[in-house]
Amino acid sequence: MRSRLAKHSPGVDLNYMTDTKFANIPYLPHTDAERQQMLDAIGKRTFEDLISHIPKDLRAKKLELQDGLSEIELSKRVAALAAKNKSTSDQSSFLGGGCYKRYVPAIVGSVISRSEFATAYTPYQPEVSQGSLQAIYEFQTAICLLTSMDVANASMYDGPTACAEAALMAARLTNRNNIIVSETVNPEYSMVTSTYVKNCSLGFHTAENANGLTSLNTETLKEDVAAVIVQYPNYYGVLEDIKSLAEQVHKIGALLVVVTDPISLGLLTPPGEFGADIVVGDAQSCGNSLSFGGPSAGYMACRKEYIRQLPGRLAGMTVDNRGQTAFTLTLQTREQHIRRAKATSNICTNQALNALAMLVYLTYMGPQGLHGLASISLQRAHYLADKLTAISGVSLMYKQPFLNEFAITTPVPAEKLLSQLQERGILGGINLSKFHPEIDHALLVTVTEMNDVQELDNYATALQEIIKASASEKSSRTSGSSTAPICV
Repeated sequence: MRSRLAKHSPGVDLNYMTDTKFANIPYLPHTDAERQQMLDAIGKRTFEDLISHIPKDLRAKKLELQDGLSEIELSKRVAALAAKNKSTSDQSSFLGGGCYKRYVPAIVGSVISRSEFATAYTPYQPEVSQGSLQAIYEFQTAICLLTSMDVANASMYDGPTACAEAALMAARLTNRNNIIVSETVNPEYSMVTSTYVKNCSLGFHTAENANGLTSLNTETLKEDVAAVIVQYPNYYGVLEDIKSLAEQVHKIGALLVVVTDPISLGLLTPPGEFGADIVVGDAQSCGNSLSFGGPSAGYMACRKEYIRQLPGRLAGMTVDNRGQTAFTLTLQTREQHIRRAKATSNICTNQALNALAMLVYLTYMGPQGLHGLASISLQRAHYLADKLTAISGVSLMYKQPFLNEFAITTPVPAEKLLSQLQERGILGGINLSKFHPEIDHALLVTVTEMNDVQELDNYATALQEIIKASASEKSSRTSGSSTAPICV
């Protein structure tokens, strides 16, 4: 049978669904009348009145859209605008410093897209939430195995807030008022922690960066210190001596908080085996894509004796009245469950879906997979470091052991280098002057399994060409500025 759609009827407008004269077909949730009704209810005449208190330089620019577009026309227009963005997938990325471009196996999306995991809301009723509670329990177990700690909570908002909560937790446990954060800790973790502790009337101090490593001395380690926070590997990629730091910190009765990258623990000895008291980190690198900076999830693990001060929520495994394995929330010390003054934190619903992604990723990879992944990252990072430091004027900022991140100094300002590298489709790393203005010729470079050898070679070649061109340009300007002697 011949299809009725094979030939359109005479007189039918082929532009029917895209012609703007049919834009009155409703697809937006509110009409002008409805929006005006809402404004009237809150005592505002116009939408501009509603946002008048926001400075104009802080407002998002309007999209370049015509009035009265149909849904199809609008979709095409927005798609065209979105195409102006250039994601890391379209470029060679050597960005890191807390957010990493790593491969997300297909199984992760398949599991977390199941409808029963669609909400991150707290499963208060165990009788109807066994699946979610088991997933939370398994996540906690995976974190404990990864960090070699006794107990973990059901995730936090992200790594920086987990770090800040660890500082407050240490203050409660020790009844002390000062927190020390190493200068080698990720600046974003340090800034968030500083904001938390200062607004809780606690002291915030920094430990010196001595050639890429944390330096603790008698002036830094005083009797009123609650915790010392370090990172392993640290922000510059250097491997800290956690065992030695733990001994120094414990000698004065303080706690050692270690920020760590979960992928690195596939290869490195976990912090728990070196004497860490609290371990925190971010789930982003495990099954969570970059997604323009979020969302992610944080994790926190500690020793068993500190469990009563562990913030957030915990799932426990027990046996029900029929002798079957059952899961439930336990040790609920959040402000919803006890008096606010005695709550360990005001953290409520967290990033359960992102934590689940991390669990699926860790389960899929397993110990051998993580080990192999970390090994590949290490080998390729050292390969690239050797190629880059072979370029005249380029050297490692710190000549210390590193895993897959390293800092280099260059003869050309980092901002200029990164701009020219990006023109070649290469995101060359992080400009360290972003957080340390005094360092304007240094980059933090990260290598993962997503950077094949060809990308590494292209990076080295591009960097060498840019530095060479910059030197020639500088030489040309210098020779051109000399003036001939004046003859009278």
